[in-house]
Amino acid sequence: MKLTILGCYAATPRTITNPTSQVLEIRSRMFLIDCGEGTQVQLRKNKLKFSKINHIFISHLHGDHFYGLVGLISTFMLLNRQTDLHVYGPKGIKEIVLLQLRYSNSYTGYNLYFHELDSKESEIVYEDEKVVVKTIPLKHRIYTNGFLFQEKVGDRKLNVDAVQEYKIDTCYYQKIKNGRDITLDDGTVIPNDELTFDPIQPKSYAFCSDTMYDESIIPIIENCDMLYHETTFLESEADKAEKTMHSTAKQAAAIAAKANVKQLILGHYSTRYDTIDLFRQEAETIYSDVLLADDGKTFEF
Repeated sequence: MKLTILGCYAATPRTITNPTSQVLEIRSRMFLIDCGEGTQVQLRKNKLKFSKINHIFISHLHGDHFYGLVGLISTFMLLNRQTDLHVYGPKGIKEIVLLQLRYSNSYTGYNLYFHELDSKESEIVYEDEKVVVKTIPLKHRIYTNGFLFQEKVGDRKLNVDAVQEYKIDTCYYQKIKNGRDITLDDGTVIPNDELTFDPIQPKSYAFCSDTMYDESIIPIIENCDMLYHETTFLESEADKAEKTMHSTAKQAAAIAAKANVKQLILGHYSTRYDTIDLFRQEAETIYSDVLLADDGKTFEF
């Protein structure tokens, strides 16, 4: 699982920082999470292939989280994209995007599907044989979701020495990896646990976009491997955080600690501060394993 931060600063784009957008690569899938202005440029800077993005998840309809979307959709058209594109976001996102495309006469040559969200409860919005994605309802000034990305348990790992010792034909290997016992020609049954090792422990990643401190998300993100939690302000501006329905670094750390996540990534910083290291310092008073997002930074876990 690999996370690439394209942008992680609050509000307005600057020459040295970008608004929220990130790419999660998981089980050979590439998911785009939020799409602030400049996302296309950041994709190119980080040498990420546009064509691999088939699913885009938008947390909410504030500009610093989705104003780059219509441009990216149009660029896909200019690149003669043929693959279907799925967009998951709040109710209204379809109307906004199609209006811009209609008045610019920029209809796509590929299938564009919108999955509009309005539930205030966590729900599965994407699932295939390897990955499941659920919403994390958040508390912000407008309807907002985070997203929980979870790997499914994979195949068991083949014990090559064991299957060779029993002279098992390769045509049975997939059945063995699927957990099946094997019956030899003489009728001997070989238990699967003699032929395989446990599968790799599945990973999970939680993206919590703009939100005020909200303990109701803890059961959803509990024990996840990596939590990205917005931290727009330091505790010295806690009043501003409450007024704008954002979080402080200390509050993000408190959520991470109570949810027992393995690592915490901070992001969505207000640009009023001289250094983002202040966020890490504050969060570490509550939670020990704190990482700082920054534009172009990658995390592998």
